[in-house]
Amino acid sequence: MGGMMKRLVRTATMVGLVASLSACVASYRNHGYVPNDEDLNALVVGVDTRATVDDVVGAPSASGVLSGGDYYYVRSRVREYGAYRPEVIERQVLAISFAEDDTIANIESFSLADGNIVPLTRRVTDSSVVGNGFLRQLLGNFGNIDPGDLFN
Repeated sequence: MGGMMKRLVRTATMVGLVASLSACVASYRNHGYVPNDEDLNALVVGVDTRATVDDVVGAPSASGVLSGGDYYYVRSRVREYGAYRPEVIERQVLAISFAEDDTIANIESFSLADGNIVPLTRRVTDSSVVGNGFLRQLLGNFGNIDPGDLFN
């Protein structure tokens, strides 16, 4: 029985060791799409139009603020390592701007190495309860109750 117990402890120790080491392996996620150089070389600034860009490289997932705005293609590579915060290790942004006559005005490419911070999203929710504590919020609702709504 003693030999079997040692074998069980050794197996459990090995499983624990393998599980703890696998948690230390970095994993990578890729998001987004940026057209390759061959497709971009097919586009001619000042000649090709928005429709040509849609046909050659495809429509982007993000365009300018208004319809008919510039095109932005974004690709990111994120490293996740154990319990650490995910880190963006590579980001490419391709911006295609259009002139008034809908032809390509400029094609620019940016990356993290350029030093330009490109915020992809801004998740700020404006709250109407700023400066109100929990009790003030709780007690402030007592005057807003209409007893007639409870019986309908």
